[in-house]
Amino acid sequence: MTDNTSFTKPIRDTPGPISQTLEVPTGMEVATFGGGCFWGIEHIFRKYFTNKGLLDARVGYTGGNNASPSYKEVKSSTTNHAEVVQILFDPSQVSFETLTDFFFRIHDPTTLNKQGDEDIGTQYRSVIFIHGDKQMRTALDTKARMQTEFYPNNTIVTLIEPIKIFWDAETYHQLYLDKNPMADTCPTHFLRTTPKK
Repeated sequence: MTDNTSFTKPIRDTPGPISQTLEVPTGMEVATFGGGCFWGIEHIFRKYFTNKGLLDARVGYTGGNNASPSYKEVKSSTTNHAEVVQILFDPSQVSFETLTDFFFRIHDPTTLNKQGDEDIGTQYRSVIFIHGDKQMRTALDTKARMQTEFYPNNTIVTLIEPIKIFWDAETYHQLYLDKNPMADTCPTHFLRTTPKK
């Protein structure tokens, strides 16, 4: 796992679809998910997949209009960026399909632009930013399956769209709940084991 000091040291000079501070070795892949406050999404992915295929992760912003947005700007709901987590994973240990299935179970994908009563706004939308055609097909198939099997009485509103530019969130947001275990967490961020009624 990458040391925290790398969060402020870009590996690439120009921003692109992958975090500038995330080194992607040959054969490894990246997935990007948004579903409410990025602290909780990052924390729960790390909890379940560290040493099980998740190699590293960054929280950040994507899908909006502003270049190099700040947390304050994104939180104002004026940039159209979503709070997301970008996951570096080893596909020989965990598949994108498994991560996507898990994503649909750790937040409420049936509420538009909100998670719970506090995380409200387009920055908290349920969204999968995909990296390539294979991820697009898998995300669409998984969404359709979860709609039938897990959310049969509620429409999944999760957006699925290609990622363009990922902006790292400020350093203090990275691993936030690990560094601040008493901080508030979104009540919708937990692993669901039974279908929603």
